[in-house]
Amino acid sequence: MVILDVSIVNIALPSAQRDLGFSTDQRQWVVTAYALAFGSLLLLGGRIADLFGRKRTLLVGLAGFAAASAVGGAATSFGMLVVARAAQGLFGALLAPAVLSLLTTTFTEPRERARAFGIYGAIAGTGGAVGLLLGGLLTEYLDWRWCMYVNLIFAVVALAGGTALLHHTPSDERPKLDLLGTITVSAGLFSLVYGFANAETHSWSAPGTWAFLLAGVVLVAVFVALQTRVAHPLLPMRVLIDRNRAGSYLTVFMAGVGMFGIFLFLTYYLQQNLGFSPVSTGLAFLPMVGGAMITSTIASSLLLPRVGPRPLISLGMLAAAGGMLWLTALNVHSTYATDILSPLVIMGLGMGLSMAPAMSTATSGIEPHDAGVASATANVGQQVGGSIGTALLSTIAASATSSYLHGKTPTAEVLAHAAVHSYTTAFAWAAAIFAAGAIICGLLVRPGVPKTGAAAAVHM
Repeated sequence: MVILDVSIVNIALPSAQRDLGFSTDQRQWVVTAYALAFGSLLLLGGRIADLFGRKRTLLVGLAGFAAASAVGGAATSFGMLVVARAAQGLFGALLAPAVLSLLTTTFTEPRERARAFGIYGAIAGTGGAVGLLLGGLLTEYLDWRWCMYVNLIFAVVALAGGTALLHHTPSDERPKLDLLGTITVSAGLFSLVYGFANAETHSWSAPGTWAFLLAGVVLVAVFVALQTRVAHPLLPMRVLIDRNRAGSYLTVFMAGVGMFGIFLFLTYYLQQNLGFSPVSTGLAFLPMVGGAMITSTIASSLLLPRVGPRPLISLGMLAAAGGMLWLTALNVHSTYATDILSPLVIMGLGMGLSMAPAMSTATSGIEPHDAGVASATANVGQQVGGSIGTALLSTIAASATSSYLHGKTPTAEVLAHAAVHSYTTAFAWAAAIFAAGAIICGLLVRPGVPKTGAAAAVHM
């Protein structure tokens, strides 16, 4: 349900924008509000799962997610929709780490754990594909609002199954939360994303941009300092000091930057420039999802236990960079079969090859009492990367549009060229980010197979 809600809203976004009448520079907040609330509160959600019980955390998250989805489906304004999306992210921050930590602590035998995470990975990949298709079908044949209402069905089924089948295991620790750490990291992450987003409508030199970016850097630095001094840290530094785990978190972060950008900009290109329907748009992304599912399965079960995560992460990120770079050749006369299909497949293969080993390494060899926060940190990387990526790439795209239109008469043809120019500029930056990730993460992750073993954890 959490995976589905990332992709399903991207397909519905153009229809929602027409219905509610919000501007192009506002649309990113429908995506960013969810990812920002999700990413900034995941560490807290992971620690809550560790302290108060994963079953309880999961069920509360499910109920809240369903309620927020109902509000979003009934939204009558842009503000109401964004608030509902933020609430979805808040309760999703309880769901995601509870699920991963339940698997981590339930399946401790390596073969069973690999099988459990393999099933989890398959469902995660299927969730992305279902979101793309379901978003198109619901938007085209019913209404974009059903992309929110559909979560009620999933939540009811999951609540019934969780209540009947999961067991509550009381924590051995006395529940204590690092409230000061929660406030500083949440405020820091929000400030960073808001600063990047503000640059789209203002400028990089505007006080509302650089002041928020500076505040974000300072608050995150304060958070790190606090975690080394408090008795019950929100993110114990022992989780991060392992080079493999740190490199994995960085991989997931940088991959999140590019993944969210491709869905947002390519969705608009397909629907507004090529005239694709919402259903056709959903189908168009399936080769990318299929490629990711294939390589993530192969990487988890066959390659990771033999060669370790380092070469897989580097090769996967380079492949994703190559696919993204290919998309920079798009123009107003491009076609899906000739100019989009192949780079999408390459990107999917690359993302699966890098993300599966990264998620596996990020949650492997962790102590049970840190399972929730370790899983949450991996999700934080992806969601915060997606938030910053959406804001940053949207800002870059808006600047590219303005530069292209400068001195030109804004006819329909010129506006179409300007839109495509903004998309390809964003793709070029995303390709550079993937390439930088391949180098940085390749240097940070140790060569060889980790001594703690390789379990296949996939979160796409």
